[in-house]
Amino acid sequence: MKAKILSIVLLMGLSVAVFAQKTDNGPKDSKRGQDRGLMMQNERRGPGDGLNLTDAQKDAFKESRLAMQKQLQPLRNELGEAKAHQKTLVTAEKPDVSAINKNIEKIGDLRVEMAKIQVKNHLDMRVQLTDEQKLKFDLKKGKMGHDRGFKGMRHDRRMRG
Repeated sequence: MKAKILSIVLLMGLSVAVFAQKTDNGPKDSKRGQDRGLMMQNERRGPGDGLNLTDAQKDAFKESRLAMQKQLQPLRNELGEAKAHQKTLVTAEKPDVSAINKNIEKIGDLRVEMAKIQVKNHLDMRVQLTDEQKLKFDLKKGKMGHDRGFKGMRHDRRMRG
């Protein structure tokens, strides 16, 4: 009896020790402590970061970004509804292929419209820059998908799930 109790206590002690071990979770660890604040600051940076913008350029960028977000919001809402409707159509007892295809086209049209608005905004912002700023801006644009520069892109990426 004593041997069973001793083995159970020993097993529980080892279990706790195993779970208490520090694990290397890679990128997750960098979000803890002081690094988290830095990462949040980096996420808030927009496409104008590091370009040494004048106050007038900063104001123009803010206004342009706000106008773009106002245009995109209803489209994002409609896109979310279309995706939800698509799930309903596909999981129906007897799926209607023509309705599914029509909804797929609607989703595609919404994404195209959103992309057009984003490109127009990008070009409007670019016009306001000096040649040196344009070079930096264009280099950042190529990396935006990776460092998640535009908030709209970050939102869209989450929506894809």
